This record gives sequence, structure tokens and C-alpha cells, in this order.
Amino acid sequence: MDRQLTDEGIVTEEKTNASFVLWSMVAVLVIAFDQFTKWAIIKWVPLYDKIPINSFINITHQRNPGAAFSFLADASGWQRWFFIGLGTLVSAYIAVWLWRIRGTGQTVLSAGLALVLGGAIGNVIDRIRLGNVVDFIQVYIGSWPFPSFNVADSAITVGAVFLIIDALFFSGRGAAPAADSTDTQ
Repeated sequence: MDRQLTDEGIVTEEKTNASFVLWSMVAVLVIAFDQFTKWAIIKWVPLYDKIPINSFINITHQRNPGAAFSFLADASGWQRWFFIGLGTLVSAYIAVWLWRIRGTGQTVLSAGLALVLGGAIGNVIDRIRLGNVVDFIQVYIGSWPFPSFNVADSAITVGAVFLIIDALFFSGRGAAPAADSTDTQ
């Protein structure tokens, strides 16, 4: 049986693989919930309709062929394939990253990566299937409507916050490197 030595002791390969499966399942749950909510919006909310939830949140049905904040939404159509390719490459990179850090106990980093992965794949599915992304959550800040978003966008945002928290407070916080013995100061 393959074993890896960590700071906590010996960890079996099965445990490290279980870590990868756990974080992959988080990504799959994000994808499933994202696709289910978009299916429900397409089925029951006519395009551009708004259903008020309270004084600052609406459920709506918007289609976004661009990126965040409708960036490139007015482009001639090439952006669909560009964002499919970019989303696929980023998703593959994140999946490999999750595989490489499996079993290391980097929970915040792994959670952030899994959320970003699930969100990216959720939006890529929309672009492949529909040619655009379905957005349906509209939040007002005062009288200004924040651009509509969806579950995948929310997962990407929360995942990005986790990645920032990990970078600031957890990753790379091990022992300081030993001083260079050739330094004569």
C-alpha cells in the first residue's frame, strides 16, 4: 500500500483519495444545485420578468452571453467559445490542483477550489447548452440594481474569498526558511 508522510504522521493513499472525492463531491453538488435552479427559472419565470422577494431582492430571468457584469455581452458571438474554452481550462487546472493537494489538510484552500470548480463548470454547461448563462438573482443596493447573478457565480465568489483567506492566513505559513549559510553579514 502506498503511504505518504505528513506532519500529522502516516496517511494512507485511500485517505488522500477520499479527500479528493470529498471536494469533488462539493463541486458536483454546486453544479447540481446551479443547474436545478437555472432549470426552474427557465421553466417558470418568463424572460425579463421580476418576482419581488423583498424590498431589495428580486428573482428574475436574464440571459448573459458575456462574462461577469455582462463583459463582452455585445460581442459578435466569439465570446461563447472563448469562455467555454477558458472555463474548461480553468476547471481542468483546478481539478489537478485539488488532486495534488489531496490529503494535505488544506481545508480552506480545498473548499475554495471546489466552489470555484463547481461554479465554473455550472456556467460552462450553460454556455454549451444554451449559448449564454442564465442569471436570476437580482439585488438592489439602494436604488441601484447590482448585475443579476446565479448559484454558480455565488459559488465562484465565495470560493474566491476562501482562496484569499487561505493565501493571507494559512498557505505558506510554515516554518521560515533557514538563513543562507553563505551570508557573511
